[in-house]
Amino acid sequence: MISEKMVNALNEQINKEIYSAYLYMSMSAYSTFIGLKGFANWFMVQYQEEMTHAMKIYDYVNDQGTQVKLMAISQPPTDFESPLDMFEKTLDHEKFVTKSINGLVDLAIEEKDHATNIFLQWFVTEQIEEEGNDNDIIAKLKLVGSEGNGLFILDKELAQRVFTPPAQTTE
Repeated sequence: MISEKMVNALNEQINKEIYSAYLYMSMSAYSTFIGLKGFANWFMVQYQEEMTHAMKIYDYVNDQGTQVKLMAISQPPTDFESPLDMFEKTLDHEKFVTKSINGLVDLAIEEKDHATNIFLQWFVTEQIEEEGNDNDIIAKLKLVGSEGNGLFILDKELAQRVFTPPAQTTE
């Protein structure tokens, strides 16, 4: 059984993961609006990943015999300056999530909650990948700029991304 403090922190993380999904859905909608359907696809896949993250934590809290308590989701931004602006905001947001996951790991260690610590290691690894992907796309956007053929080639590349559900960590 996990402590009330840990359950509350995990419930807050569920909220952060759902907000992340909502943010990426907003970025997908904006990308569609400006005619970059490949970018829209990339962000919609990101939305699906974030919802999966929220559900992994949701299932874990339930599996521990504790209560999931859902909270209000804040409205995400709806307008962006450019594709580069969206990905810089994405990277900043993922760094925020990384800090939050690290805080959960610290709390699990402090609480001597070995099961939760092990569970959270998947998220630690996932955040490394998330930030790396964002940095790669930011580098490409800086090379191609915000207009022209390079942007359309990158849009076509981002259109190829597909959602792959992660392996189950709980039964």
